[in-house]
Amino acid sequence: MSRSYGKYLASLLLFGSNGIVASGISLPSTQIVLLRTLLGAVLLVVVLLVSRQPLVGREHPRQVAALAVSGGALGVSWVFLFQAYRLVGVGTSTLLYYLGPVIVMALAPLLLHERLGAPKLACFAAVLLGAYLVVSQGSGGLGSARGILCGLGAAAFYAVMVIAGKGSHDVGGLEAATIQLVASFAVVALYTPFAGALQPVAPSSLPMVAMLGLVNTGLGCYLYFSAMGRLSVQSVSVLGYLEPVSAVLLSAILLAEPLGPGRILGAVLVLGGAMACELVGRRQTADGRGSRGGVVPDGASASGIAA
Repeated sequence: MSRSYGKYLASLLLFGSNGIVASGISLPSTQIVLLRTLLGAVLLVVVLLVSRQPLVGREHPRQVAALAVSGGALGVSWVFLFQAYRLVGVGTSTLLYYLGPVIVMALAPLLLHERLGAPKLACFAAVLLGAYLVVSQGSGGLGSARGILCGLGAAAFYAVMVIAGKGSHDVGGLEAATIQLVASFAVVALYTPFAGALQPVAPSSLPMVAMLGLVNTGLGCYLYFSAMGRLSVQSVSVLGYLEPVSAVLLSAILLAEPLGPGRILGAVLVLGGAMACELVGRRQTADGRGSRGGVVPDGASASGIAA
């Protein structure tokens, strides 16, 4: 295995453990996201400055603005996602979050003028059936309903993040990720006062806060973007689904979340359908029949900063 593959897989496992780490932090979800984006953004800014790589954003202010909007949507999606972690568990929340790329593809004919064919429609049907199986295995009640809505909200803002970042063709890589994460922090910081008073961080939560912000977010993004440019697009797309698979498995092993036959089948349909949609979109692009359905914007991905 090459060093780049090692970095990429390590970043995916870090992203997949976000919910596990967050479960050890006794803070409201919004405050967890606030600290995560703050620490991650600071680390990425430092890495960007130390690397002394040329910054092209100043030459493309409209693309920087698009990335900032994309990052703001990312911050909101994380607020919904981390709240869903608390209400319906890490596994279910992660699978609902992975409806985001499919929402983008479903909107592609309207927003991106891209054609949907029978193969993609079949993939959508598989994903929807899988999502139904996943949520139908829940315990029911108001908490579950709110958690499912939060998971769907996270997926919806994920789609906004992807669509908003579609125009950033020249600003990419670590620079784009830094802009997005700084914008995520800014939006979450503006929202936090409306979510309630800030709570002090318990000493027992400090290691997990540091791990989530510096390791899972900052280091994870650095590993991801330093490796992605050296890997084939196909490898990035297919291997990227290691993140949700690892999240579901870790939640079952470490948090004892239920993983019965119905939920396993639902997970296979959601992730398999989403992957198939992406591969079909890439094949259509290669054959010249249309542009890609858009699972990821330049500088972000379903398994990258969006995690």
